[in-house]
Amino acid sequence: MPLPSDEKLIALAQDLLHQFDALFGLHPGFRPAHAKGIMFTGVFTPSPEGASLTRAPHVINPSTPVTVRFSNSTGIPVIPDNDPNADPRGMAIRFHLGEHVHTDIVAHSTDGFPTHTPQEFLEFLKAVVATNDPNAPKTSPNPVEIFLGSHPKALEFIQTPKPAPSSFAREAYFGVTAFHFTNQDGKSSYGRYRIVPEAGVDHLDPAALASRTPDFLFEEIEHRVCQAPARFKVFVQVAAPEDNADDATVHWPEDRPQVELGALTLKSLASSEDPENKRVIFDPIPRVDGIEPSEDPLLELRAAIYLISGRRRRAADTTASAPAAVGATAGR
Repeated sequence: MPLPSDEKLIALAQDLLHQFDALFGLHPGFRPAHAKGIMFTGVFTPSPEGASLTRAPHVINPSTPVTVRFSNSTGIPVIPDNDPNADPRGMAIRFHLGEHVHTDIVAHSTDGFPTHTPQEFLEFLKAVVATNDPNAPKTSPNPVEIFLGSHPKALEFIQTPKPAPSSFAREAYFGVTAFHFTNQDGKSSYGRYRIVPEAGVDHLDPAALASRTPDFLFEEIEHRVCQAPARFKVFVQVAAPEDNADDATVHWPEDRPQVELGALTLKSLASSEDPENKRVIFDPIPRVDGIEPSEDPLLELRAAIYLISGRRRRAADTTASAPAAVGATAGR
């Protein structure tokens, strides 16, 4: 995963990381967003119809080993699972295609994203930081309200309900951006990932959520997978020619076809002692034949943030500073 050569992009990524640090605090050794996570190992088995969409190796091969990380939102490693700020939840999948060869999916539990461009996202984070600054004068409207008032798609994202799941294995997850899929015959389509739990989606109402323990999701998913594999189906919602594939704030009509790529089966908890599980840097850009990035401007920025923050995380000595939280060590 190479560092981008665009100096402006790198500077923008570093500025965004600074805003995450200002918002959540600096926690050496942990991700600046979705810091609290837990990892599992398993296998991906492709669906026969997946090859109609892409010639990517994990969709053609009989099966592919995977590593999957579930996470809470925010950059706070000990955020309680029943804190409303822990949504949307995250799911990242690594398909191990060979030694040091892989491709990833990075998804979260809310369909869409608040901004179209990296600059808008930076403006949004700065508004949140300024609004939360206890030393800043209180104004009405505050910086976040001003931003949302001029960015209706961001307001729509903020107002979208984000209920907490009863289990990481009973939540649906959505790819943030679209990709360009090409099959063995050279036919291409744009699409977005949708990951659906075999057990069905199940959300908690506020009263039920408040009654849960701070680590209930991490404890539940570990117990669940120890008892029996957890399974998900991976779909791609395919765009029509008139659909905008380069704007993560735009929803495509629900009647667009969905192609099943295959099934994920999670079999065991990933070892927290394996250094690779702590060092893994998921990549929002596929970098594999048969799946290419769209022109969405968020993709290169997200990849740069993941890489820069991942290198920072790898360089940190967390022996003394890492908080003791369930699931927070595996795949920091």
